[in-house]
Amino acid sequence: MDTATGADGGPARQPGSQTALRSLNVQRVVGMLTTAGASTQAELARHTGLSTATVSSIVRAMVGRGIVTTSPTTSSGRRAVLVRLEDRGIVPVGIDLGRTHVRVCLATLGYEVIAERSVALPHERRPHEGIDMATGLLADLLAESSVPRSAVVGVGVGIPGPIDNRTGHVLEGPLWPEWDDLDPQLALEERLGVPVFLDNDANLGALAEVTWGPHSSVDNLVFLKLGSGIGCGLIVGGQPYHGHVGIAGEIGHSPISDTGPLCRCGNRGCLEMAASTSTMIDLLDRGQVPRLTTDDIVRQALAGDTATLRVIEDAGVATGRALASVVNLINPEVVVVGGPLAVLGEILLEPIRRGLLRYAIAVAGQTTRLAVSSLGDRAEALGAAALVLRHPVLG
Repeated sequence: MDTATGADGGPARQPGSQTALRSLNVQRVVGMLTTAGASTQAELARHTGLSTATVSSIVRAMVGRGIVTTSPTTSSGRRAVLVRLEDRGIVPVGIDLGRTHVRVCLATLGYEVIAERSVALPHERRPHEGIDMATGLLADLLAESSVPRSAVVGVGVGIPGPIDNRTGHVLEGPLWPEWDDLDPQLALEERLGVPVFLDNDANLGALAEVTWGPHSSVDNLVFLKLGSGIGCGLIVGGQPYHGHVGIAGEIGHSPISDTGPLCRCGNRGCLEMAASTSTMIDLLDRGQVPRLTTDDIVRQALAGDTATLRVIEDAGVATGRALASVVNLINPEVVVVGGPLAVLGEILLEPIRRGLLRYAIAVAGQTTRLAVSSLGDRAEALGAAALVLRHPVLG
């Protein structure tokens, strides 16, 4: 019997059914076409380890679904069938459902963006209103791109809170009380009629960096998201790491001072109270009307405003201090900084680096590279689209 391989190239975990096994085999064929380009059926069989009969059956089914096209060719002087991926035959969708924004992107199996759009949400909007906005944006993008809804194979969704990996629900508690009465996966599946896959936004930022970004060869990566909240997405041993319950990477609620201000989580001196954009706005706002925004902080920092640079300096050092514990623990090759302040580049990285080197084990701090995300504010939505393709949705 043909066997499928997992996303890391090793043996797939027990598939549980013939349907799941076939779906994994389909993903293997699609993955080969994505990386190698158009290939003959014989080449697909040789490189995937599947039998020629299995490949032929998979190709016939994918032609019927519009995933691939075929054409006659010759290989080593013999007639052959050339299989080519049809970019828009299957479309994974990524949604970044933030506290103050929604971003939706349509992608191809070849990791190209077909269309995307982001809209701001007022602070008082509740999650179900963000879901309404996301479903509307998706409908608009599909229509504008002439992509049929039947091509949408699944939707990945990033949300600003930890996901309980035992249930798939947002973890309840004082940090995200607005999610307590909502099952976002069920709500979105009812609205969209396709499988929906949830994850924390920082986790999806990390996934995007090793999927879409320049770090595909990195086995151990930290994605540090600095925004109104602060979180870490972790790639460990080449795979996303969520921990036992799903709250791995909640660095924003790591105390950096026993006597700091009271945090919404109930502890004192958490990193979020020293380094979130909300804290920076509170420190710099001084009662301005209209209220200062994160974009204003970026603009003032780039203009060399002394007070703004001092606030960023203090926040960066505090962030580096908290980050040192993560670096000591998992010893990543790279820490990628994302979020709305990443556009500041070295203005932000330099104090983070100093805090990291001050508090990390010397060799760990010195061998960990800091970089800003090349994906900008698209990272979480792109990671959400990549999440879809990590599930058996193609069979």
